[in-house]
Amino acid sequence: MQKNQVRHSTDPVGAQAAPSGLVDLLIVLVLTFGATAFLWVFLAVESWVAVLGLLALFAVALVAVQRRPLFEERLVEAFRRKRSVATVLGIVLAIVFPWLLGGDTYALHLLIIGNLYAVLALALNFQLGSANIPNFATGASYGIGAYASALLAIHFGVSFWVGLLVAAVVATTFGYLLGLPSMRTRDSYQALVTIAFGIVVHQLLMNLEWTGGANGLVGIPPPTLFGHSFNDPIELFGHSLPGQGNFYYVSVALVGLAILSAKRLHSSRIGLAWNALRDDEIAARACGINVTWYKVQAFAVDAFLAGFAGTVYAFYVSFISPDNFTFLVSVTIMTMVIAGGMDNILGVIVGALLLTMLPEKLRAFSDYRILFYGLVVILFLVIRPRGIFPQRVRNHEH
Repeated sequence: MQKNQVRHSTDPVGAQAAPSGLVDLLIVLVLTFGATAFLWVFLAVESWVAVLGLLALFAVALVAVQRRPLFEERLVEAFRRKRSVATVLGIVLAIVFPWLLGGDTYALHLLIIGNLYAVLALALNFQLGSANIPNFATGASYGIGAYASALLAIHFGVSFWVGLLVAAVVATTFGYLLGLPSMRTRDSYQALVTIAFGIVVHQLLMNLEWTGGANGLVGIPPPTLFGHSFNDPIELFGHSLPGQGNFYYVSVALVGLAILSAKRLHSSRIGLAWNALRDDEIAARACGINVTWYKVQAFAVDAFLAGFAGTVYAFYVSFISPDNFTFLVSVTIMTMVIAGGMDNILGVIVGALLLTMLPEKLRAFSDYRILFYGLVVILFLVIRPRGIFPQRVRNHEH
């Protein structure tokens, strides 16, 4: 009798657990494939009416989710429970996606630039989102990485892969050099220091003879891997992907590295220290946190990833000039972080992709496209004041 009672009491638990797992899997599949389809359509459409229609659909979905916080939490919980499935599915879709574009080189170009800006936004997010440190010099670190690798390749024949590492080290060194004097300032004054640094770097690139001056650097050689030039198309099972596909996969790998770094750092002692600085710097200092050290580390990590992104950009376009790394680039990256959602990896990536592609899709408005671009950003911030995917409270389970 007791055995029967035990069996009957445990059966409903198992019966509830199985459907719950299936619902979680269904949520992950529907949202992941839905987001992929939305991106494909957004890249494919050319009419500005269709673009605005897609943006309106996205805005309506955000409003609907925001009005039902319990439903939003349910979606987040499903991805948390099925994290491994979502990760594998995301990797597979990222690999397959360029083949679904039918050889559209323009769409591939937008994806590559969007991925690079996603890396830059994730890099800045360590400072702005995690530690609340304003930094308008990410564009300068981006340029330092690009010029360091390009100069090594042009004048010394250094390969892309070696230049990638050297450029990251050089950019990180400048990140430390920027971070140390910035520690003597706070808030808006610290922002002014980073603005000044970005302007100085831009002026040096413009006026130094060995950087090519205003004419920039031309003839950056394409990378090669096991004898395969990145200018050559990718052939697979009778299908061909333009040479840009090579850079697409490199940029995707770089985004993966940035995501992995963000995951590891956010859950580490460094990430917790950054969050403590963001919430209350005085309290953090009182608790024994070395504020100066952790702030400088944030500058270094931002510069390290920006150096990587700059190298990929330089070898992708094969020509760089100071105009590619202006103060406006840093402002754009900061806008991506704020609009996407500070200290939220997914939000930062979505913000970067959306704000990279949007100006190109609004070219029909000609001179007024920047105005419409700004209006769209303001609209999304009105709908979601804390970003498209806002920062979530940490949940530590012991």
